[in-house]
Amino acid sequence: MKRCAFLSMEDLSGFVCYDELLLEPMQRYGWQVQTVAWRDRTVDWNAFDAVIIRSCWDYQDAPEQFLAVLQNIERSSARLENPLEVVRWNLKKHYLRDLQAKGIPTVPSVWLDGLEADSLPQLFTHFQTAEIILKPVVSATAFDTFRLTPESAAAQAAQLAATFRQRECMVQPFLPAIIDEGEYSLFYFGAEYSHTILKTPKDGDFRVQEEHGGLLRSVEPEPALLELSRKALAIIPAPTLYARVDWVRTDNGFALMELELIEPSLYFNMDAGAAERFVRVLTDWTTHAGAEAHSNRV
Repeated sequence: MKRCAFLSMEDLSGFVCYDELLLEPMQRYGWQVQTVAWRDRTVDWNAFDAVIIRSCWDYQDAPEQFLAVLQNIERSSARLENPLEVVRWNLKKHYLRDLQAKGIPTVPSVWLDGLEADSLPQLFTHFQTAEIILKPVVSATAFDTFRLTPESAAAQAAQLAATFRQRECMVQPFLPAIIDEGEYSLFYFGAEYSHTILKTPKDGDFRVQEEHGGLLRSVEPEPALLELSRKALAIIPAPTLYARVDWVRTDNGFALMELELIEPSLYFNMDAGAAERFVRVLTDWTTHAGAEAHSNRV
């Protein structure tokens, strides 16, 4: 029986995680699974055939330490998924610039090395909008993400300056479609499309994560979403076991919000065959031709 580690944070209290739905198909496909905290320095990674990055939803608190752990895993005999090369590329949201440069429509963004409170008014002018989103370049689960009007930005100026003065951040126009329609997430395992969900925030909020009250439903993706996702995935620097592609509708068509390749929730609960597909691809990669058989994404 092969051994697999699910890399996690130490305490998942307050988070919604569906990775337990992988346990039954993992067992059927000959895997023994152990959940391991990524901060645990006593782990012998050589004891595993594969290490899958899963619910590490606190990595943004110590990104360099997180990368060092992944580097140790890659140096071991275990197979790390997704690979370190991909994680490094995806860790900072600057990767969106790479995608945009290669023709993928993205949400317009301003990139800052730090933020001074008195610079906020000009950002509203830059986007010609009454609302903006401010968030760190390294972030997860909407942590330290702010939806701001000129009035709320002025009221929170001290807090915002303390949070971002010496921290890379990004600013985007707030897109009402997030509330009016929602955010589409498409899931891929290896080169195979799996399923799509639509995430909408609860009344009075803009965050679509379940931890913040977001609502989920399964949907069939429009052909445009499938085609755009295919093009975005082709730009990833190495093959990936899993990928989540998040889109929002704009006046000019769909725009990419995030390409999640590190620790996205894969919402196995939303599609009856999703967990099986994931495990089948993992097993194929580790027992047959491996990632090379899946490197042709298009």
